[in-house]
Amino acid sequence: MSIYHVYDLNRGLNVPKRRTNCRIMGLGAEVQKVLHWIAQSGKIGLCLLWIILHLIIGIWYFAVDIVRAIESYLISSGLFKRYKALDISKVRYLAIVIDSEEARQTSKIIELLRWLAAIGIKSVCLYDPDGVMKKFKEAIMARLGDAKLSEEVTVNDPLLDQKFIALEFVSFLDGKEAVAKAANLLFDKYYLAGDQEKPIFTESIMVEALKAIGCVETEPDLMLVYGPTRCHLGFPAWRIRYTEIV
Repeated sequence: MSIYHVYDLNRGLNVPKRRTNCRIMGLGAEVQKVLHWIAQSGKIGLCLLWIILHLIIGIWYFAVDIVRAIESYLISSGLFKRYKALDISKVRYLAIVIDSEEARQTSKIIELLRWLAAIGIKSVCLYDPDGVMKKFKEAIMARLGDAKLSEEVTVNDPLLDQKFIALEFVSFLDGKEAVAKAANLLFDKYYLAGDQEKPIFTESIMVEALKAIGCVETEPDLMLVYGPTRCHLGFPAWRIRYTEIV
C-alpha cells in the first residue's frame, strides 16, 4: 500500500497521511470509550441515588409508624393525657366516610361507633358510596342498643342531654337523587317559563332548590374519611361547605 505524504506547514516536514488517519481514529475510539464510561457511571449513580432515597423514605415512614403506635398505646393505657381537654361539644354532627369494601366489616364499624359514643359524640352520619352500611343498618342498630335513626329524633331533643347516639345512613344515590330533583325544579321554574330571565345558578339558588324539595340535612362539623384515596368518595357536596375533613 502506498503512503501519501502531507506537508506540515508548521514544522516543514512530510507527515505520512496514513499515520495521521490512524491517530485520528485512535483518538475517536478513546473519546467513545470515555463517553461510554461516563454514561454507564451516570446510570449507576442514578440507580444508587434512587435506592438511597427509597431507603430514607422507608425508614422515615417506619419511624413515624412506630411513634404513632407508641402514642396510641400511651393514650389507650391512660398514661398520656393529650386528649383530655378535647371539647366534644364543638362536634355537634360527625360524618364518617368509609370505602364500600371496608364498610362490609360491620364489627369494626360497630366498634368505631361505640368508641364515638363513649367520648360523647351524639350524632353521626355514616356514608359509603354503594350503600353497604344502609343495607346493614338494622343489624348495626340492634348491636349498638342505645342508638336511634336521625329521622326518629325530634328537633326538640336537647343535644347535650341526649342519652343515645343518632345515626344517619347515606349513599351516593341519595345525593344523586337530590341533585336531580333540584335540577328539575330549577328547569321548570326558569326555563319552561319563556318570558322569565334565565339566571346564573349560584350556590344560594341551589340551596334554596334543595330546601324546596325537602333536602335539608344537617351539615357535619367534622368528617373522618377511611379509604384508599384522599377525597370524600361522593358525599353530598352541599353538606360539607364548611366541614373540616380529616
